[in-house]
Amino acid sequence: MTTNELSSTQRIVKAIQSIPAGKVSSYRDVALAAGLRNGARQTVRVLHSLSQKEHLPWHRVIKVDGHIALPCGGGRELQIALLRSEGVEVSEQGVVDMRRYGWGA
Repeated sequence: MTTNELSSTQRIVKAIQSIPAGKVSSYRDVALAAGLRNGARQTVRVLHSLSQKEHLPWHRVIKVDGHIALPCGGGRELQIALLRSEGVEVSEQGVVDMRRYGWGA
């Protein structure tokens, strides 16, 4: 099956799986890598519904401005811990330097 024959969900899954340890990508850039110009929200839906089933590195996907989207008490602390365990510097405010750690489009 070629990339064009994959569903948009499958393309998003592949894009998320391609983010290497120690790097992050934005919801927007994952969508762009999957060939979806306006697919950031679809990326969120895929992460929400398939992260566990597909063993996706969900913690490597953040907002385009470098902020972690999850709220305190709603996964934010775990995401920060996972990113830090891979060597990604995350500020106390939950911000990652996209120029240094960004991956993708």
